[in-house]
Amino acid sequence: MKQQIAAALLLATAACITTTAVNAQDIIRHKIPGSDFPIAQAVTLPPNATIHFISGQVPPVVDKAAAPDSLAAFGDTKTQTMGVLKKIDDILKSMNLTMGDVVKMQVFLVGDPSKGGRADTKGFMEAYTQFFGGSQPNLPARAVMQVAGLNSTGWLVEIEVVAAKK
Repeated sequence: MKQQIAAALLLATAACITTTAVNAQDIIRHKIPGSDFPIAQAVTLPPNATIHFISGQVPPVVDKAAAPDSLAAFGDTKTQTMGVLKKIDDILKSMNLTMGDVVKMQVFLVGDPSKGGRADTKGFMEAYTQFFGGSQPNLPARAVMQVAGLNSTGWLVEIEVVAAKK
């Protein structure tokens, strides 16, 4: 009888360990088939992941001598994107997270007057790929959209992210 109870307890313990192993799965980043574009097609979070929503961040002033709310004060799309992503990186670090924990990104770009009013996606990507792809391979699911304007006439970029960690 004691052997049967011990065997039952051992079986129950093994079942608990197996269940824990399933729940401890990693965040899964689904690649775009046949593509090396630096975004994930989708990201799947395990049930035990903690999700962090980071509010939209806007660019810092890069030229204090320029007129406030001017493009000169904030720079071009690449410069603004670098500034915004550095701010996001700092926020994440303060939460013990990294850019590798970003699972979703929404990017709002204003048309650049020097580009005929079209969003400068090339400038955005030049800055983005310094944070995602390359040496930091954890790619987020991402949307980039052109908007009519942001709160300041000098802003060309606003980015919000969702980070997750198990």
